[in-house]
Amino acid sequence: MPSLTPETALEQMAEETAFLAQAPDDFFLAWQQGVELAGAAFFGTGTPAGLASATSKWDLAPDLPLIAEALGAMSSGERVFIAAMASFYNSHESTPLLRDAGIEGLADLGRLDQRRRQVIARLLLSYTGW
Repeated sequence: MPSLTPETALEQMAEETAFLAQAPDDFFLAWQQGVELAGAAFFGTGTPAGLASATSKWDLAPDLPLIAEALGAMSSGERVFIAAMASFYNSHESTPLLRDAGIEGLADLGRLDQRRRQVIARLLLSYTGW
């Protein structure tokens, strides 16, 4: 395994610092897009106006009980997408949603269309915790 030179280590630290500085904004932008795709009714105030006026991920927290109640009426793709989004908010409480959506592993996200895959990928790449 190659060893890092001091210069390489400093470059990597600078890249990581820049990433961590930008990640929350990137996450919020992806989260907003995901909320729009999944339906504003399940997030924050539950209204399009709430989505439009949101300034942070906290303004668009998922309503897990409402999502759980509505899951059965959703298509397979809708269930997978909204359960995956909910898992970013609270991995423990969203476990039943993931199970009910038929998600047993990351490969099951392959059932999503390209737009929804891109949102989940952007959320994953920029996630630094809720």
